[in-house]
Amino acid sequence: MPAFEYIALDADGRQKKGVLEADTARQIRSQLRDQALTPLEVNEVAQATSKTAASGKSTKKVRINTAEMALITRQLATLIRAALPVEEALKAVSDQCEKPAHKSMMLAVRARVVEGHSMADGLALFPNVFDALYRAMVAAGEKSGHLDEVLERLADYTEKRHYLRQKVQLALVYPIILVTVAMAVVSGLLIYVVPKVVEQFDQAGKELPLLTRIMISLSEFLQHWWWLVLAVIAITVFTAIRLLRQPAFRLRFDRKILRWPLVGRLTRGVNTARFARTLSILSSSAVPLLEGLRIAGEVVNNAYLKEVIREATTRVREGSSLRSAISRSDAFPPMLVHMIGSGESSGELDSMLEKAAENHEREFESLVGVTLGLLEPMLILGMGVMVLCIVLAILLPIFQMNQLIGR
Repeated sequence: MPAFEYIALDADGRQKKGVLEADTARQIRSQLRDQALTPLEVNEVAQATSKTAASGKSTKKVRINTAEMALITRQLATLIRAALPVEEALKAVSDQCEKPAHKSMMLAVRARVVEGHSMADGLALFPNVFDALYRAMVAAGEKSGHLDEVLERLADYTEKRHYLRQKVQLALVYPIILVTVAMAVVSGLLIYVVPKVVEQFDQAGKELPLLTRIMISLSEFLQHWWWLVLAVIAITVFTAIRLLRQPAFRLRFDRKILRWPLVGRLTRGVNTARFARTLSILSSSAVPLLEGLRIAGEVVNNAYLKEVIREATTRVREGSSLRSAISRSDAFPPMLVHMIGSGESSGELDSMLEKAAENHEREFESLVGVTLGLLEPMLILGMGVMVLCIVLAILLPIFQMNQLIGR
């Protein structure tokens, strides 16, 4: 039974939106009138989405965060494990969705399944929500008859990714706030406090200390040319964004990032863990290796690592082993290469990739914790040094005048 999105007016003239199921749009309008609602617009969800996709345009954007995606996936896995048909499981999940957009999305997927298509085909109507990894695993689960297990792995993967991202974001909150406050305090002191205090010493006609003169010059520059500073920052950010959008420049830039002492190690670690985790899930879900490499390469953020994976995929297609294909470049850590080789020799590639992903995730979390632990005191120290310089610029002329008076 297809789903329809409707817009209607109630008795008070207030607009209401929702989703109902019926055989035709006429039945939906009849249901709305029975509920004392005046229908304004009724559109079939699956039909509208299919027409949009067939025309080459992007489908309706549905916003969904990682936690909501993990919850929906977990609910589907539980219901399908309980031997509930896929279309009934999708209907039950749609009933549990609180947001109308999510409800419409699940009903659109269900309508596609009811029409005789696979669940993966229904998920393809919303590529911005269900990425290539998600759809490939669902398709493999449907073919192998283990859709519930595949959905469980997807839910675990989504939750772990959400946990790792949330941990990094929470860890960065304090340094960002500290830097923002430090810049605001220093700018306020230079623009408003320093000029009013130092102008009292100008009347004495004595030469001011070097540090004081530097602070005065910096303060005057910020007062008169603050707009230039903001313009330079804006132009720099705009130029950097434009350059990073060019594939050739992005490839060279991402390759150099991997050679940086700390940032390179963090970038290599998080991308290696993501690649290994994704390929492990795909391999354990019976997705062919070449297809798994293609999808795993898409989840990597670094353009140079993507190129390395693309070249390795080509070599594997030509008959090379995955270990040999990956080891031709020093982009990935040696431990990953050795564990891939061990997995290929023992026939347990998925489990070895999972262990490699867990090791790199632990190493990444540890490195992030140590880095942020060192960064916070360094920021506080830097802020203290800047404030000390400003205070000394103000106090040195006072000490100088006291010495003159004492004489």
